[in-house]
Amino acid sequence: MELRQLEYFQMASRLKNITRAAERLNVSQPNITVAIKKLETELGIKLFDRSQKQLSLTPEGNIFLNRIELALRSIQDAVLEVNDYKQLQKGTIKIGIPSMIGAYLFPKIFSSFQQLYPHLDIYLYEEGSMTIREQLERDDLDFGIVIISDASASLQLLPMSRNQIVACIPEKHPLASKNSISINDVANADLIMLKEGSFLRQLVLSKIKRANIMPEIVLESNQIETVKGLIASNVGIAFLLDFIAKGAPGIKAVPFDDPIYVDLGLAWKKDRYISNAAQSFIDFCRNTMKEG
Repeated sequence: MELRQLEYFQMASRLKNITRAAERLNVSQPNITVAIKKLETELGIKLFDRSQKQLSLTPEGNIFLNRIELALRSIQDAVLEVNDYKQLQKGTIKIGIPSMIGAYLFPKIFSSFQQLYPHLDIYLYEEGSMTIREQLERDDLDFGIVIISDASASLQLLPMSRNQIVACIPEKHPLASKNSISINDVANADLIMLKEGSFLRQLVLSKIKRANIMPEIVLESNQIETVKGLIASNVGIAFLLDFIAKGAPGIKAVPFDDPIYVDLGLAWKKDRYISNAAQSFIDFCRNTMKEG
């Protein structure tokens, strides 16, 4: 049994597709297929149910996956720890950031951190807050700067700021004259929503549906400047964090009667080995919070 076979099996299990697993691992599809078949022969069991269109694990395959993920994580941590001793001045950090946060807050954090640690390589991955939290739990990322409300107990959290969700309304819209609105006020409005994987989207939609309102979603986008342009052009109403809407031309930011707040912060996996590079980023963010 080879380490590579286990890594191929793990990726195919996560993505439920051999072709996508091959693309992610930058190998050919036959390499993945042959490795998994050899693994099944060696174990004497079927790891995947191939009778369906989508690749799915057999009960035995699911048990095997749970075990090897622990083993692979331990191996990854061992390699990180050894590398820390071998080259203390080098390292990589993989950070997930939602587009809303990335465009407005992260550049300031990134530029200051890079000035202090120019030898560290930072890779940014832009996803929705919920997707990033899932990737952290799968060990695909080192950190996420996310909405930390209702985060899994398996994540360590460093709160960074509290922000309010506001309705971003075209200046000429009837609702723009209000000082605050209720969920019922948006019952007949055209809505522009962030895409699936956004915690903010899920939070707002859940409140709308609890009010027995069927939302009229006309467009979805994670490109914040695009969303702001659509609002200013009177296409619809969107729900964004207050610091994003502040001062945007053609847009009136209106809070809810019952304010909706979310906490932003840094998140990472609790039981994962923290490399020197990763620890330096935690310390930097913590010190930045202390300095205000």
